[in-house]
Amino acid sequence: MNQLFDALKIGDHTAKNRVFMAPMTRGRATAEGIPLPHMATYYAQRATGGLLITEATAVSAQGVGWVNAPRIDSEEAIAAWRPVTDAVHEEGGLIFLQLWHLGRVSHPDFLGGELPVGPSAITAAGESHTPLGKKPYVEPRALDASELPGIVADYANGAKNAIAAGFDGVEIHGANGYLIDQFLKDGSNQRDDDFGGSIANRWRFPLQVVDAVAAAIGAERTGLRLSPTGSYNGMSDTDPVALYAHGAPELDKRNLAFVHVVEHVPGHMFATPGAPAVAPTIRASLRAPLILNGGFDRETGNAAIAEDRADAIAFGTPFLANPDLVARLSAGSALNQPDFMTLYTPGEKGYTDYPTLG
Repeated sequence: MNQLFDALKIGDHTAKNRVFMAPMTRGRATAEGIPLPHMATYYAQRATGGLLITEATAVSAQGVGWVNAPRIDSEEAIAAWRPVTDAVHEEGGLIFLQLWHLGRVSHPDFLGGELPVGPSAITAAGESHTPLGKKPYVEPRALDASELPGIVADYANGAKNAIAAGFDGVEIHGANGYLIDQFLKDGSNQRDDDFGGSIANRWRFPLQVVDAVAAAIGAERTGLRLSPTGSYNGMSDTDPVALYAHGAPELDKRNLAFVHVVEHVPGHMFATPGAPAVAPTIRASLRAPLILNGGFDRETGNAAIAEDRADAIAFGTPFLANPDLVARLSAGSALNQPDFMTLYTPGEKGYTDYPTLG
């Protein structure tokens, strides 16, 4: 079975295989969030993947919250991303930009002393990696409903800027405890207005973002990432199956390019013990391609596609250390192991210097 190496229609594009590159923050931009030249080399090296999804990229100054992570909210950023997309396209690749707002898991050190924002004034578990070192997350300021249209517009503007920079589309980051995920889950959203409480209300802001981005650049160039049972950044929900059983038909109506679900295979180090499998619930209501991510290898990835549980598999860590991952999976070759000490460090070491076959 070689389902991983079959082509797949993604919106108006055709991915040459189903080995997709998951978004991974690498901290290689400038302190101001401007992409640097070696980022073009990094992504071009991995352009044999069917679809590359970039590291999370902030849509506004308020959405920033990671040292040396990129942005997409200025003409300077657009211009600096253009060599990246050009390099990937020259290698025959397809690349989407991931749109990001950190919400409550930013920190005043990134925000000129202002508090980060979230759906409710509930502090996340964990620490922020600030320009001044690790610091505990602070209690966020609960967003007023009147502020939400401006944030929705930031996502739409980020999408338009991404297309201007040459990207083939965008993925909205609705996973891993960032702003959209914070609105979805009742562990972080305890609002009593139209954007909290019921499941339908908690989906209201995320769907407004999806609709605005799709209106700005086309639904066929818009994807969404979700992590139904992820606990990263202190996330939780009392009934994730019901939450995404409601959301999946709503997403299906919107004819997106894809939906990307993080659901770690059992036994994976990031799997949440006892968590229900939610991806099958999403799959049952969704006609758009479904991408799964979370500890897959060649065997389990092929099986997921063959059994119609997914249309493509997004690989994270394996792509980090193996720019030629597609060739290695095809040949059944051993994989390079990543150097985690250089995961977020500046420069090309541990970034563009991993060896390829031969």
